[in-house]
Amino acid sequence: MNRQITLASRPIGYPKESDFRLVETPIPTPETGQVQLKTLYLSVDPYMRGRINAAKSYAATVEIGEVMIGGVIAQVIESKHSDFQVGDIVNAHIGWQEYGVSNGDGLRKMDAAIAPISTGAGILGMPGLTAYFGLLEVGKLQDGETVFVSGAAGAVGSVVGQIAKIKGCRVVGTAGTDEKIAYIVDELGFDAAFNYKNVTDYQAKLEGLFPDGIDVYFDNVGGRITDGVFPNLRVKGRAVICGQISQYNLEKPEMGPRFLWNMITKRARIEGFLVSDFAGQHAEALVQMAEWVRQGKLKYRETIAEGGIEKAPAAFISMLKGGNIGKQLVKIADIAELR
Repeated sequence: MNRQITLASRPIGYPKESDFRLVETPIPTPETGQVQLKTLYLSVDPYMRGRINAAKSYAATVEIGEVMIGGVIAQVIESKHSDFQVGDIVNAHIGWQEYGVSNGDGLRKMDAAIAPISTGAGILGMPGLTAYFGLLEVGKLQDGETVFVSGAAGAVGSVVGQIAKIKGCRVVGTAGTDEKIAYIVDELGFDAAFNYKNVTDYQAKLEGLFPDGIDVYFDNVGGRITDGVFPNLRVKGRAVICGQISQYNLEKPEMGPRFLWNMITKRARIEGFLVSDFAGQHAEALVQMAEWVRQGKLKYRETIAEGGIEKAPAAFISMLKGGNIGKQLVKIADIAELR
């Protein structure tokens, strides 16, 4: 049987494990032009929180009783598709389940000789591409600029800071534990960082860290930290809005300051984006990212929940509460020996 995690109820505030249900269905079989996939690693990501709300957003809402959306690293265990062979390891989007079928659209083969296959859901997957395009294409980063990253120890933020360092920039990050601060400074090479839980006046803190202002702000968090950034932007500064994780689980919206007048005085730009905006450039970007990983210029960490598909809801909730460093994954199975 195929074990799946479906949405049982719409969360109020932070999701609870009871908002999800483990069900069993027959393992799907491939038809002509399809492959059968066995999930090895399941990705859990902040964007999923918005997809289980009742309100429509940028993409389809997961309905009650449907399999939770999500990307996976999977193994082809049966193929009726000319482009894929049994044993191929692929990045796929079949959701929170142990088995699935695909017609090949959106499948990307993974090469374990480049990096561990789990990286295909992290630094060499959607999070890494989000960092790459958000910083370089949306943020228009120039060599030697100043960069501030919120959520800097996460799957996206940790890569943003390292790419900025590759470009010769001064980089400061923020995160929610001292362990995470040590990680991004001592291991990833950020120039400075602070634990946002130990700061009350973000505007003043950032003014001290960026006396000449911030050129690029990469925002994964939103809320009061972001409010403190706008007065500290430099003239022609750019704020890249990638995520708002501090807001996703609020039962009532936070009231914030009116900050847009700073955009006038700073002649600054705020722009949001989706990584899918750059789908036609993903392959080229992954070549560069893989080379940086090979050279040791990009480091990564993965937080992997063991124990199978039933651990996905707890891992998702932990990630939303900041329990991960780097990419949060759930290990579902080992690579099988197939003939």
